[in-house]
Amino acid sequence: MKKALGILTVLVAIIGFTSMAVAIGEFRFEKETHDFGSIAQNKPASYDFKFSNNGDAPIIITEVKPSCGCSVAEFTRTPIKPGDAGTITVTYNAAAKGPFTKQFTVKSNTKTPIKTLTVKGTVE
Repeated sequence: MKKALGILTVLVAIIGFTSMAVAIGEFRFEKETHDFGSIAQNKPASYDFKFSNNGDAPIIITEVKPSCGCSVAEFTRTPIKPGDAGTITVTYNAAAKGPFTKQFTVKSNTKTPIKTLTVKGTVE
């Protein structure tokens, strides 16, 4: 009886631990920072941050939030399946002269649910 109870306990533990292994998506960006260098004033500058899903489940991006009102972002809104790729396009409105560094907060269902992308440069 004790032996049967011990075996049952081990089986329940194994089943419980294996069911806790949840599939999750994982970003792999080509790069997370882009330097525009010198850009012309009053001409918006855009860059495509390309990524792939190296995880085991689809990636769903819920929001890409710029650090200020002078920037906007567009992103792949459909789920990105494992092995597939997506894009986050960021645009900076180069209205004010001088150096700039702008960040974009990416929220998703990935292993790292909050990711930060950065663009920088100098407006001439």
